[in-house]
Amino acid sequence: MLTIFSKPHKQGGFCDGLNRRDFLTIGGSIAGGLMLPDVLRAEANQGRGTQHKAIINIYLPGGPPHQDMWDIKTEAPREIRGEFNPIHTNVNGIDICELFPRIARNADKFVFVRSIVDADGRHDGYQCMTGRRKNPQQETYWPMMGSWVSRFQGNVNPSIPANLSLMYATGESRWGDPYHGGFLGMGHNPFNMVGGRNNMASANMTLNGVTLDRLNDRVGLMRSFDTLNRQVDRTGTMEGIDSFQQQALGILTSSRLRDALDLSKEDPRVVQRYGFNDPAFERDGAPRMVRNFCIARRLVEAGARVVTLNFSRWDWHGPDGMNFVESRRNMPLLDAAVSALVEDLNVRGLLNDVSIVVWGEFGRTPRINNTAGRDHWPQLSCALMAGGGMRTGQVVGASDRIGGTAARRPVKFQEVFATLYHNIGLNPMSTRIFDPNGRPQYLVEPGIVPINEII
Repeated sequence: MLTIFSKPHKQGGFCDGLNRRDFLTIGGSIAGGLMLPDVLRAEANQGRGTQHKAIINIYLPGGPPHQDMWDIKTEAPREIRGEFNPIHTNVNGIDICELFPRIARNADKFVFVRSIVDADGRHDGYQCMTGRRKNPQQETYWPMMGSWVSRFQGNVNPSIPANLSLMYATGESRWGDPYHGGFLGMGHNPFNMVGGRNNMASANMTLNGVTLDRLNDRVGLMRSFDTLNRQVDRTGTMEGIDSFQQQALGILTSSRLRDALDLSKEDPRVVQRYGFNDPAFERDGAPRMVRNFCIARRLVEAGARVVTLNFSRWDWHGPDGMNFVESRRNMPLLDAAVSALVEDLNVRGLLNDVSIVVWGEFGRTPRINNTAGRDHWPQLSCALMAGGGMRTGQVVGASDRIGGTAARRPVKFQEVFATLYHNIGLNPMSTRIFDPNGRPQYLVEPGIVPINEII
């Protein structure tokens, strides 16, 4: 369902009481293993593709265990090493967990970042969305990544917002929040395509009982009553309303966005490579919607510049432990979905234009606790990157013998952001804008540069 306006909120929004979800939300159908490359090539040869750069940000809520994924510690004692064995990849010298065989076969197309050191330790996607440590006094100030891109690069197509979200609302609200446009204004908020537990399968992109003519009449009427002095509106609220109206009209007059969400328009053999969806929500986390990875690719092809999604729940250290049980459930699904996305983009000739990052808010303790889990560990975490014209097939950084601290080349969240901005065509060191207080603000903090080993 498409919603233009609803009632004001007193919390969770901006200072005028208007919430970002009040202006425009779309319920989308985000539904849900093997195929020959010639099928991908056949689709690519049909003229589908993109001429713009894009980013797909894949967030793993809860803090994935880096020692059991892409930084497996074969020489450590068993209470640190865990239950999984390493496997060789197609790049000499890079080994990863046995639960990622397809990524191993495509390791030449990935960058394994093993030394992220500056997680703020919160169970929160904020740092993966904005690159900043969360400050409660500035939570609504910093724009998320897609908002910066929307502001400086705009829409590729009027019917496809530049900044799209496939983030499901979760029981732990901080795991389902893509965050917002901050001081850039509401017009650059992520355009959310999915909702919570009751919004899993709707693909209705029309206004119930409201024709486009009637919508235009209402927009005209509203504007005729608009006597506010917009010059004094320094929050970007009114500009944001106008932007959302324009996006709504663009979407309603085109099937482009609806078609991108419709996997029935995709070759079923392509979709099967991503695996099968599990729409059940993982406790307070997100569902395991592996086919959203395919939809992210379709949205990029349609014109999206940044697509953000959340996948499953990765917090497995509590009384129920389950770190290794849940790893066996979740990691093969992630392996299939990420590999299919990269393979798909590569065969279509899009991989150099689309950057992918897969990560969570922090890592996990080297030592396994007494309930067979790994506890929170902000001192070290990892990320998987691909595409974007990067020099792939390598590892960036290294952890110590037990995976507890960075032994070589510590990496900051903002360095990853700077790399992604560079890949999409924005200079993170010189691109700036003045905030509502007249202060110059940059994409990342002064002095932060892209990861030079991979660009």
